[in-house]
Parts: sequence; structure tokens; C-alpha cells
Amino acid sequence: MSTTETSLEEHAHDHPSEFQYVKIAIFLGIVTALEVVVVYIDSLTNLIVPILSAMMIVKFVAVAGYFMHLKFDSKIFRRFFILGIILAMAIYGVVLWTFTFAERLAGAAS
Repeated sequence: MSTTETSLEEHAHDHPSEFQYVKIAIFLGIVTALEVVVVYIDSLTNLIVPILSAMMIVKFVAVAGYFMHLKFDSKIFRRFFILGIILAMAIYGVVLWTFTFAERLAGAAS
């Protein structure tokens, strides 16, 4: 057996089994159901954005880590995805601030 074949076999054993993928899919379904439940709980109105943001990050990590095999690849790919989620959250925060708080400030100044 050549070195390439051996390294490919070792690499194949690092990936999750089909059952692990099913467990991850069930986990993602449960987190999605919790997101829907959180939206309908009136007492969480002030905390809805942070709670949903945290759940979004959990789902992003699960999908990127397992379904995209990021957990098993080079660390540089993991860093790119972490940078991506930070950038996405920053853009989301700026847009949220623009449409929520800046609009209130403009209305108060009038």
C-alpha cells in the first residue's frame, strides 16, 4: 500500500459516521424549533436578538464543522469561517442599529 493510500484511509476515519450526521441533523432541528419557540415567548421580547444570534452561531458552527468537514480540515479554514461569522455579525449589528436606533434618534431630533 502506498503512502497516499494510507493517508487517505486515515483521513477517511476522521470523518463522522452516517449516524453522527443524523444526530447532528436532529440537533439542528431541535435548535431551529427552539428559535421558533423563542420568537413566540412574550417575556423574551428584549432578549430575542441576542438569543437568536447565539442560536445562529451554534448552528453555523455545527454546519461548518461537520457537514462542511471544517472540524477535520486545516486550522486556516476554521479561521476563515470564524472571521466570516464575526464579519456577518458586525454587518448585521450595523444594519440593525441603522434601522432601529438611528431612526429613533432622527425622530426625536425633529
